[in-house]
Parts: sequence; C-alpha cells; structure tokens
Amino acid sequence: MNSAKLDKKVAEYMAGDRRAFDYIYECTNRAVYFSALYIVCDKAYAEDIMQETYMRALGALESYSRGTNFTAWLARIAKNLALNHVKKGARETASDFTDEAEIRRYGTKETELPFIFDVAAKVLDEQQYEIVMLCHVAGYKRREVAGMLSLPIGTVTWKNNEALKKLKEVLKKEGGL
Repeated sequence: MNSAKLDKKVAEYMAGDRRAFDYIYECTNRAVYFSALYIVCDKAYAEDIMQETYMRALGALESYSRGTNFTAWLARIAKNLALNHVKKGARETASDFTDEAEIRRYGTKETELPFIFDVAAKVLDEQQYEIVMLCHVAGYKRREVAGMLSLPIGTVTWKNNEALKKLKEVLKKEGGL
C-alpha cells in the first residue's frame, strides 16, 4: 500500500473526484473492518460500523491532517463508533435474548465468529489482534501493516509472532490443535 498515493487520492476526493473513493476504499476497508470487528465481535455490526465510518470520515475530511496516516485515522473513527455501539448496547435491555452470553456478543447463531476469531479476540490484546487479522486474514504484508498502524516493521513482526504463539498455546490447551 502506497501512503503517498492514498494521500493523493484523498486530495482528489476532496477536490471533487468521487472516483477516487474506490481506491481509498480498497486500501483501507480491511483495516477499518477489523478495527470494528475486534470491539463488537459481530460481522454484521462490524460491516454497519464500517459503512458509518466511511460516511462520517468523508463528511469530515477537512479535519484529516494530510501527510499523516489516513488508514489509522479511519481505523480510529471505526474504533470510536464500535465503542459507542457497545456502550449503547450495554444501556439497552435486550428482552428478546435469553442467553446472557448472546447479549454480550450482540450476535445470533448465524453471525457468530468462527472459533479461532473468538479465541483471538479473548487472548490477544487489541494491537496483536489487529496485526494478526490484517496479516493472516486480510492478506496484507507485514510491511503494509506497519505502515497502516504507524509501527516499525520489526515491532509488527514481533507482535505477530507473539500473538501466534499465544493462539497456538490456547488452542493446544483447549484441544483445538
């Protein structure tokens, strides 16, 4: 992912070229999605939050500081929206749910995350989860993830390896491997 090209496309979008959004979306959608997914733990809500993130971000592009990390800016918006969603859900009473675990997950049987995502969300810290999801699920290279998260590539590699070790240990204990 080329951050200079992404910044150029953001500038083009701000200048009125709506076609630039396609490139912006392609470069950032996975980071935004996994940022929301980590917090809400539900695919459908993460997709809704992702859509809301782009709507809000595009409406507030003038507040983005050019030359900074646009992907991280979008991911922060997604995280804030996801946290607001969780807070709102905690305030509401869910009378149609009977299982307390289902209330905490904000999900239904159809939208539950696969087992490995569930385990990863429980045992990894937010940054490790984000790195693992971006590297191994979304298919980004560690170098690209380092750019998205504004971290040195060595840190991304180390956190990725530590996260994979944690997951392997937990899965061995639970009989998943």
